[in-house]
Amino acid sequence: MSKAIYPGSFDPFTNGHRDLVERASQLFESLVIAVGVNPSKQSVFSVEERMALIRECVQEIGRGIEVVSFAGLLVNAAREQGATCVVRGIRGTSDLDSEFAMASTNRTLSPELDTAFLAPSPQWSFVSSRWVREVARGGGEVGALVPAAVAAALARRLTKD
Repeated sequence: MSKAIYPGSFDPFTNGHRDLVERASQLFESLVIAVGVNPSKQSVFSVEERMALIRECVQEIGRGIEVVSFAGLLVNAAREQGATCVVRGIRGTSDLDSEFAMASTNRTLSPELDTAFLAPSPQWSFVSSRWVREVARGGGEVGALVPAAVAAALARRLTKD
């Protein structure tokens, strides 16, 4: 059975992320969306909130998708989940350099772990969580960039005093 892991901070989960989940779920029998725990990062949403939002946003894609959290090395999380491939999105050449280095390091640490690079659909090629956070914090409309549940959660979170 082919099982892949799609890691990220997903803070917030964007339409670009959802696009990659939908496409990766067609390539692999099972896909684990792995939300990274990084205590040194100040996130908009907690890990639990991100996981719940992702589950809501991908539920209609179909079977074989699981959402988990992980801390530490991705290779260990992949091993724990029984994944043999890492799915990573590449938006441009700047992503490719860092992603290639990460994939090579992961392959050195875990020779059985491959990496599949997917380019986002053209309409999502510019979307990043960082830009979505900045637009939302500035009071801008992010509904075209993220699933509806995420847009609503961002509005609630960023308008609280």
